[in-house]
Amino acid sequence: MPIPALSWPRTQRFDELDAKTRGTVHAAVAQQVAQMRIPVDMTPLVDALYVPMAAWLQAWRSAKSGPLIVGLTGGQGSGKSTISALLRTVLEHGFGLRAATLSIDDIYSTRAERARLGREIHPLLATRGPPATHDTGLGLRTLEALTSLRAGEVFAVPSFDKAVDDRRPETEWPTVSGPVDVVLFEGWCVGASAEPDAALLEPLNSLERTQDPQGRWRAHVNAALADDYRALFNLVDVQVFLRISSMERVFEWRELQEAKLRKSVGASSNADSELRVMDSQTVVRFVQHYERITRHLLRELPERAHLIVDINDAHQPSAVTINKPVATL
Repeated sequence: MPIPALSWPRTQRFDELDAKTRGTVHAAVAQQVAQMRIPVDMTPLVDALYVPMAAWLQAWRSAKSGPLIVGLTGGQGSGKSTISALLRTVLEHGFGLRAATLSIDDIYSTRAERARLGREIHPLLATRGPPATHDTGLGLRTLEALTSLRAGEVFAVPSFDKAVDDRRPETEWPTVSGPVDVVLFEGWCVGASAEPDAALLEPLNSLERTQDPQGRWRAHVNAALADDYRALFNLVDVQVFLRISSMERVFEWRELQEAKLRKSVGASSNADSELRVMDSQTVVRFVQHYERITRHLLRELPERAHLIVDINDAHQPSAVTINKPVATL
């Protein structure tokens, strides 16, 4: 499916790339797309989205005069990982900025720790996903370490294996060499805020009605957002929101993600009881863990985000809105 025409709002002037650098960027993106096995021609988006977004972030980086932490938020399947990877490529090859990525998925608490939370607080906390199932302390230490790296220093970034539903051994974590100019912190709930207590009273879906009728789980999640997660998200300098059209797209796209994971795991999923790959029915229940906060994000984050990229129902970027120009820093 072709990518729709996308115009960047020229409310400010950003650095332009010369022809040679632009060619280098296109070649680097093409190589990254091939490595990621993305079955779409991303060429139109390089000049329409990634180059101006990278230039915009370069302006923020210059205004801050220090490492920039960018929060990249969007519902499951909205393209956060792809956009983060390609934006990192453009920042480095087009603008000479050293970029590192951190996914909030990679700071999930271990399976053992979530099992403990499930026993001691609420059974739903054993399932990764919502706030209260991440190690926010690990996230804080990681972001602070990445933005403090000096030349020659190396830092191992946490990594989580969703197929086995547990954190990878530290010896398998990817490393980043300093210094770092931009950290792309991506995740479905990065920047989410707590809801008023009154909003938690009525169950939202069948999961909440049957598994959390008294509201203890959602109250605990909301309290985590107001406390530990607020401290983590306060480190974000610039908030980018990949805005999907509705919650229904999340259910659809999360199933597509899981189908790819099932395919990559292959026959081993039947032989290894440690693998945690979900079937379609399990996906629906799993996404319901995220539904309340995702709907809240769709309502309120557009007012706070610095930049909004609308993702259409065909799963493609379709419009860009700048809410907060660089001059507001």
